[in-house]
Amino acid sequence: MMRFLETYVLKIWIDADACPAPVKEIIYRASEKRSLFVCLVANQTQKVPRSALITQVQVPKTPDAADHYIIQEASGHDMVVTADVPLAAELVAKRVHVINPRGEAYTEANVRERLNMRDMMEGLRGAGLVTGGPASYSEKDKQSFANALDRWLQKALLRKDQE
Repeated sequence: MMRFLETYVLKIWIDADACPAPVKEIIYRASEKRSLFVCLVANQTQKVPRSALITQVQVPKTPDAADHYIIQEASGHDMVVTADVPLAAELVAKRVHVINPRGEAYTEANVRERLNMRDMMEGLRGAGLVTGGPASYSEKDKQSFANALDRWLQKALLRKDQE
């Protein structure tokens, strides 16, 4: 499998267990249109289209197994899609481009703040002061993600052409 991975410069890794289906569909279409390698990493089997460019890796059902796999495999030319802020923080430190399913990029400038906010909210939920989670995934979120993916692809393909 590694030989296949090395033949493609641009890769999109999906932290797939909690990734919304519309995000996956947008990425599948981009893969087909731009010949991008896509790898879904999850602890459950994912439904993926038949394509030599799209694959999945099923990791053990242990805490953070998918995160560890993605951290090990993703590189600076890649993009990772995840809503997992601790995973995003580790990837940003490796200079990997990371966006969440709502199209928000994690950067060196914002990832620590997001980790702190996540920890604070987790504490409030644990104390029963806050209930519920994020808002439902909307059409606006879907469009924001598609726009963020397109911006990254334009920059990444331009960089690739210049190398």
